Amino acid sequence: MFDIDLWREIFQSINKNRTRSLMSGFTVAFAILLFAILFGIANGLKNTFKEAFGTDANNSIMIFPGRTTKAYKGLQVGRQIQFKNEDRALIKEKYGDKVQFITSKVNKSVSASYRGEKNNYELRGVYPEFMFIENNVVKSGRYINQNDLDNKAKVVVIGKSVEDDLFYKENPIGKYINLSGIQYKIVGVFTDDEGDSEESVIYMPITTAQFVYGNNDFIDLLHLTYNPEMSNDQALAFGNSIKKVLKDKFDVARDDQRAIRMRNMAEGTKKVELMTSSLTVIILVIGFGTLIAGIVGISNIMIFVVKERTKEIGIRKALGATPRSIVSIILIESIIITTIAGYIGLLIGVGVLELVGPSLEAYFIKDPGVSNSLVVGATLTLIVAGAIAGYLPAKKASEIKPIIALRND
Repeated sequence: MFDIDLWREIFQSINKNRTRSLMSGFTVAFAILLFAILFGIANGLKNTFKEAFGTDANNSIMIFPGRTTKAYKGLQVGRQIQFKNEDRALIKEKYGDKVQFITSKVNKSVSASYRGEKNNYELRGVYPEFMFIENNVVKSGRYINQNDLDNKAKVVVIGKSVEDDLFYKENPIGKYINLSGIQYKIVGVFTDDEGDSEESVIYMPITTAQFVYGNNDFIDLLHLTYNPEMSNDQALAFGNSIKKVLKDKFDVARDDQRAIRMRNMAEGTKKVELMTSSLTVIILVIGFGTLIAGIVGISNIMIFVVKERTKEIGIRKALGATPRSIVSIILIESIIITTIAGYIGLLIGVGVLELVGPSLEAYFIKDPGVSNSLVVGATLTLIVAGAIAGYLPAKKASEIKPIIALRND
């Protein structure tokens, strides 16, 4: 295997038969090229589906109060359902470990100003765990904590866009911001991968928001995440159970769809998983079909190559070469050509994806790419297939008697 003369002979054979080597290599390179591009596009489509969910927790459920559309238990149509703090406590107590994080929310629109700079922003009163539901990242300072809730502290956490708008290069931590005429101390700045839309938000303790804006315990909606170990079907059943409990509490008809509305991310996740699974199966079929075509091409070429070298094999045997050495030379040559060509095909495929990737976003294909392990696995499959394809005819040819091989035309 490590005989220098053997390797010199192999490379001399490749150089001598350039056309044959190029034909073999082209088949492999083209198969790997198509394989890489197909799987790259499939991954780009998957990335697009994932981005549609944003960076928020994909195991979240949002519950909104509305108005009844059906009379029920003697109650009139058009009743306004109003959630309170007790509804959060009810869900948290009833479902225990099934609830990962849960927060109530109070939403307001405020005018924020600091030293002559002014702008309008959305204000949200939340619990500390909302940070994990929204996937906020603290850039500086801290987030809202339990102590803020208990003391109804006049503190806020601002988004990076708010910091950029009002504070420029000044550090906002510890400064006071005016929100519609009331001063609040800034204790933190957060970032969000969803960009300006989520970073142009100000958070404060929900107890503070309820006290300042109404002195009540009303809330605008409930937002929670369920145990991530739940399957999509379990999560959907869990959401329906919560809705049933709330409908019973507020005396809402079971078939009233507007009194209590729910947005369960499990519904979208299930659809996306179904689409991506179907897409993966389709790409696998096409991809492996491409590989099979490559394998067939290699097989045909190797049969031709061995037949072409029958006389050469006869001469080698006449000079004392063993059948094993003859087969080894052909196999190693085949493996070298397949490996080099496969790597070249991989580089070209990845290069094509890098080159056209940005332009594919217009077709809902984001960041197309393919894992090296997958393509390397495909290349190894072709190498093994090429070796097997070469071995069978080489083995047969090596068993021919020298005199017969020398007579071969």
